[in-house]
Amino acid sequence: MHGAGVIEAIEEKEIQGKRQEYYLITIPISSMQVMIPLAKVTSSSIRAVSDKLAMKNVLHIFHYGESDTSLSWKERYKLNSEKLKSGKLQEGAEVLRDLTRIQNQKALNSSEKQMLLTARKMLISELGLINGITENQATDLLSTSKNV
Repeated sequence: MHGAGVIEAIEEKEIQGKRQEYYLITIPISSMQVMIPLAKVTSSSIRAVSDKLAMKNVLHIFHYGESDTSLSWKERYKLNSEKLKSGKLQEGAEVLRDLTRIQNQKALNSSEKQMLLTARKMLISELGLINGITENQATDLLSTSKNV
């Protein structure tokens, strides 16, 4: 849920008396570094960055996919939380799409505003890494990508 990152190194560290190897990952969009134990990578939501074709398909769904407007606020929040926690690009884009559409019709509550920002950050960070562009360029590309 932090956005796309780059594995900078694999380091062995001793934390709480236990020695193990960690991925040292830099998250460019938030200037953050995280350490993930190699042994826990398969059970986490970490995945390889998508390719340009997958991103193109996701952007198409983002712009033209259907939103389910029949859900109550609680149902929508639960579903969107699960989608973001999955770490899947398409599901994050669906959250961004649906919350953006709702925001264009009425004000979001503070929890959904935060969720919208998180989903936006995740999509923009991956779009930037895939295309080798800055956060601002990725933001511009996202808003003009209907023609992609």
